[in-house]
Amino acid sequence: MKDIIDGVLKFQRDAYPQRSELFQRLATHQNPSTLFIACSDSRVVPELLTQREPGDLFVIRNAGNIVPAHGSQAGGVSATVEYAVAGLGVTDIVVCGHSDCGAMTAVATCKCLDHMPAVAGWLRHADAARAVNEGHAHSSVRDRVDGMVRENVIAQLANIKTHPSVARAIEQGKLTLHGWIYDIATGRIDALDSAGKRFQPLADHSQVAPASRPLAQAA
Repeated sequence: MKDIIDGVLKFQRDAYPQRSELFQRLATHQNPSTLFIACSDSRVVPELLTQREPGDLFVIRNAGNIVPAHGSQAGGVSATVEYAVAGLGVTDIVVCGHSDCGAMTAVATCKCLDHMPAVAGWLRHADAARAVNEGHAHSSVRDRVDGMVRENVIAQLANIKTHPSVARAIEQGKLTLHGWIYDIATGRIDALDSAGKRFQPLADHSQVAPASRPLAQAA
């Protein structure tokens, strides 16, 4: 904990003064353009990956970068999605999976989670992705896990579209969805194409079509 406290003091001493004007502007309002949904994994830092400043991203982080489909019981993720879209008016949503994801490894390898029943219940929201992934041939355990990471991003994009605020914003041409996968070892990010089937390197296809775009922009 001492390292954390020392970091806070360093922030107050060094980092805050360098951005004092920015923090003064942010003191009474926020206007993020993007909702970034990522895993809680300590190795995944959305603001670092995207090189964004405070106030630029509205962030949801949880085990497996999961978005439960809209239902009668609204949870924290659903409420945060609704606020980002209907309250803050974000124009883009990124669902970002990552390599070596513990949550997706557990799902892909059918790891026993009897000692973590809450985690097991949460990961049921990835059942559709697991079913699709199990229908594919895999050459190794790593390939199976990587496939699960990809299918989970696709499945969570499908889930988020069931939320009324998201469906309405997409229909009105106000919101675009993106599916990304971050490779921890290389820093590479792959983006899902508009057909929702293939992930392409963002570095080679910086204009890669979003996974879901406003109808007003559709070709």
